[in-house]
Amino acid sequence: MKLILLRHAKTGGNLVKRYIGVTDEPLDPVGIEQANASIDESVARVYVSPMKRALETAAIRFPNAERVIVPDLAEMHFGDFEGRNADEMTDDLAYRAWVDANCEPAPPGAPESWDEYRARVCGAILTLIRAANAEGENSVVTVSHGGTIMAAMQRWARPEKRYYEWNPRHCSGYIVELDLENWDEESMFRNWSAL
Repeated sequence: MKLILLRHAKTGGNLVKRYIGVTDEPLDPVGIEQANASIDESVARVYVSPMKRALETAAIRFPNAERVIVPDLAEMHFGDFEGRNADEMTDDLAYRAWVDANCEPAPPGAPESWDEYRARVCGAILTLIRAANAEGENSVVTVSHGGTIMAAMQRWARPEKRYYEWNPRHCSGYIVELDLENWDEESMFRNWSAL
């Protein structure tokens, strides 16, 4: 089975490096151009985060596909840091503490920690793979977020890398060839390539 993990195209907040998790930004003109650059009319179904930026990317990139919203593919909630960038928070003690803790605790005002976020995302991806396999499908295409993709790749890809080393460019990501005959959930992303 082929699993495609695609990041949404750019938004205005992305251009100025803001923490954009639950902020429901649309694509900006650069993002629309990115999505239009690689239209694929052959995909029949795409699983999408509920955020505008992912939905718009999926609609442009895969114009003939049925779009199935999967809430658990949504980006992490950044709580009090949402909509701000690192430069704006250099003197914010709560932000500094969060960064010093490797961004693993829940940000102030956010509902989930890094571990809870990764469990949510990876649970959703596993569910999609299992359902597609049960239906005899040979591919799963997702359009989500950088954090979503990084969480899955850090969890399952080999060789192992740190979370931020898996950060895909906008409107790109990874293709993973899954061997469902020799399923090993601990390292099931052995054969992957960058999009």
